[in-house]
Amino acid sequence: MTESTAPQSEHRTVLLRGGDVHSPADPFATAMVVERGHVAWVGSEGAADAFASGVDEVIDLDGALVTPAFTDAHVHTTSTGLALTGLDLSGARTLDEALGLLRAYVAGHPADRVVLGHGWDAARWPEQRPPSRGELDAAAGGRPVYLPRVDVHSAVVTTALLDLVPGVTGLTGHHPDAPLTGAAHHAVRAAAHDALSPGQRADAQRAALRHAASLGIGTVHECGGPDISDEEDFAGLLKLAAAERGPRVFGYWAEQVADEKDARRIRELGAVGAAGDLFVDGSLGSHTACLHEPYADGPAGGRGTAHLDAAQIAAHVTACTEAGLQAGFHAIGDAALSAVVDGVRAAAQTLGLPRIRGARHRVEHAEMLTPETVAAFAELGLTASVQPAFDAAWGGEKGMYAQRLGVERARTLNPYAALLRAGVPLAFGSDSPVTPLDPWGTVRAAAFHRTSEHRISVRAGFTAHTRGGWRAVGRDDAGTLVPGAPADYAVWRTADLVVQAPDDRVARWSTDPRSGTPGLPDLTPGVDLPVCLRTVVFGRTVYERPNE
Repeated sequence: MTESTAPQSEHRTVLLRGGDVHSPADPFATAMVVERGHVAWVGSEGAADAFASGVDEVIDLDGALVTPAFTDAHVHTTSTGLALTGLDLSGARTLDEALGLLRAYVAGHPADRVVLGHGWDAARWPEQRPPSRGELDAAAGGRPVYLPRVDVHSAVVTTALLDLVPGVTGLTGHHPDAPLTGAAHHAVRAAAHDALSPGQRADAQRAALRHAASLGIGTVHECGGPDISDEEDFAGLLKLAAAERGPRVFGYWAEQVADEKDARRIRELGAVGAAGDLFVDGSLGSHTACLHEPYADGPAGGRGTAHLDAAQIAAHVTACTEAGLQAGFHAIGDAALSAVVDGVRAAAQTLGLPRIRGARHRVEHAEMLTPETVAAFAELGLTASVQPAFDAAWGGEKGMYAQRLGVERARTLNPYAALLRAGVPLAFGSDSPVTPLDPWGTVRAAAFHRTSEHRISVRAGFTAHTRGGWRAVGRDDAGTLVPGAPADYAVWRTADLVVQAPDDRVARWSTDPRSGTPGLPDLTPGVDLPVCLRTVVFGRTVYERPNE
């Protein structure tokens, strides 16, 4: 990809030409004009000649693909940055290997007040158990260490970190020699993160946003809250994102709202909604997702943990709707999702269904849906903010889902095709650092779901990861390259463009040029994913691949 030597200035008029532009305005577009931060024109190479002399810059795409920038609808930005720069245990293949990585990291970082790591998953280890506190204490040499499980709903810690949290042994979720959950986990997480300086937090946030931009992500939805981070972290991220070039950040603050005063406080924090990880339950990996029937591999009769009931959910949704504020919840288990549906329906009975639907309340994760709860999502206008990489990581007959639930129940998880058929809006995200920022990999995971009946087309997945994220914040004018839309786009080096759908007959018809269906990269497993060459947010370049 080559470009002119025009000086870098704010909101130049730019012509991109000589590639493929993914746009519903013209399925065969090869050129695009950007002016004042918005898409001004999309069309053919021949028509582009008329613009060439009147623009500030001409970019020769050299066959590259231009698409809307991705939106990641569920991110924990500071934690993502810490995972990128701290101790990463996601590649550990055994318990001993994880302990070895911890020993090496501790030795190499003697000045860290608290050692922060991420990503261990005992379900993938032959030992099938997390490290004991004694093993951690020995590996850490007496240092405070905080190591959340990959799902971030439980953590193993050293005795030295527990000593920094008075009264932790009396909190719910404290276990003498097992991962901490619930209130105990939240308390030690707060203590570990409090040890970070403001500079360390800002560095982690920059690292995460730079990484997102390098992957063609133009917008992230930060999911913060008092049980996840703190107000200083949340406000600091929003301030940093507004002041520096990088992806846009929409913030959600997960705290219950009872009245207009609470709603006003949410807005004063800079949040666009009292949503995100407002926990109705926990996670499947930590046996804390709330189920109607017991876990297959948990304690006898264990059905997880319920943090909110239908009445509390109804009160939150009612208060948020009356205040004109978007509400939302974290809900994974089938019992948790039933509570959400019952609560939102009760709010609709109080305020009227049109007001509830118009507020576009959202549910994060929404994994154990049934046909009845899918239909309720459609009825109530709920957005499903989902993470297809969860299925890639934990689905299948031998995956963690099957271990926790049994094969038959596991097959029902993450039913994206059923959601789309019902008309439920989808917004794709990563829940990073739970699974990595990886937009094309996320679309691939949805298109090649481990349960074939849940697969959706690449085009539908791509829409959920671009326009879907904008719709989830109440914007219908963005996430697509049409005249008037914000100029948030990415440029990709990729192979031939194709149309992929779960039904081969649809795919064959759609690849015929006469269908007018714009192509996208081939995401077949094993095929190289596209490489991001440039990411642009509101007409300003926030990432350029070196030496391109």
